[in-house]
Amino acid sequence: MSVTFQEVTVLPDGRMDAKNAAAYCGLTVKTLAMKRCAGNGPRFVKLGRIFYFQKDLDDWLRRDVVASTAQARMGRHGY
Repeated sequence: MSVTFQEVTVLPDGRMDAKNAAAYCGLTVKTLAMKRCAGNGPRFVKLGRIFYFQKDLDDWLRRDVVASTAQARMGRHGY
């Protein structure tokens, strides 16, 4: 089994720019931007540029954790 690690830059206050946030989540920058526009991505702040806090990314990644593919098909709300 091979594991590849990708380095991300996290600012001292926990912020990441979109490029680093996308890498952290395993997404492309474009996919993260599309999720942001659709309103189903992680929380972000716009301070001239878009930034994501690591805590918000972690919370967003954990929100859809399921125990089976059947549960995943039903969605978060169980239907």
